[in-house]
Amino acid sequence: MEWFEAVILGLVQGLTEFLPVSSSGHLVIGRDLLGVEASDDLVFEVTVHAATVLSTIVVFRRQLWNLIKGFFRFRNNDETDYVLKIFLSMVPVFIVGVFFKDAVTGLFGSVRSVAWALLATAVLLCFSDFFNGFRKVREKEYRNGISWWQAFVVGLSQAVAVIPGLSRSGTTIATGLISGVKRNVMAQFSFLMVLIPILGETFLQFVGGEMSESSIGWLPLLLGFVSAFVSGLFACKVMIALVKKARLSWFALYCFIVATVILVLK
Repeated sequence: MEWFEAVILGLVQGLTEFLPVSSSGHLVIGRDLLGVEASDDLVFEVTVHAATVLSTIVVFRRQLWNLIKGFFRFRNNDETDYVLKIFLSMVPVFIVGVFFKDAVTGLFGSVRSVAWALLATAVLLCFSDFFNGFRKVREKEYRNGISWWQAFVVGLSQAVAVIPGLSRSGTTIATGLISGVKRNVMAQFSFLMVLIPILGETFLQFVGGEMSESSIGWLPLLLGFVSAFVSGLFACKVMIALVKKARLSWFALYCFIVATVILVLK
């Protein structure tokens, strides 16, 4: 991977991470368009994801600091409740990461499989808008706007969304809306619940020596990280407001068009 390719792919990651269009799927598409060989490891993927996670931390720094302070008071307060629900949501993806990592690694390569996953994302997003548009049952009020079972169901959807092309944010937000979580609550919860899994995977790769064994050089990794972080800062501030207000079916249309083009050309 050349340095300019890493910069481009970092931009793709940063700009698509916070939209329900699958950043991992766009990375696979971007590699295919640039002629970059798909790596057998997930080092670059995890590196640029870590960069956008860092941009999320910067944007949500005040909320995160309040959550940390409240959690370590060791009281039954709103902050502790919210953090524990985030921990619960991470259980399914933790299980996938520990027991099915090799299977997940093998998914990062086929552009056509990304196209089919994008179609699945489009269907889910449309169904979410349709379901919410015709919901007549009044939403129940839970502490912090989300219940324990809703947090776990959203966590299950995040575990399934490790498939490239199946948008993590789109899947978790749509699942949350279908289960009754309000859009503004689900948008923030979706972006915060991914912080620890991605940072944990990055830490394990450093400790396990996978960074040094990667086929990708340090310069492309560094430039990809910086590119994803800078573009992620912009996207996180601008796009989150868009996700909260815009109909998900518009993103579904985009996913459908991209998937159709791929299936026709490939």
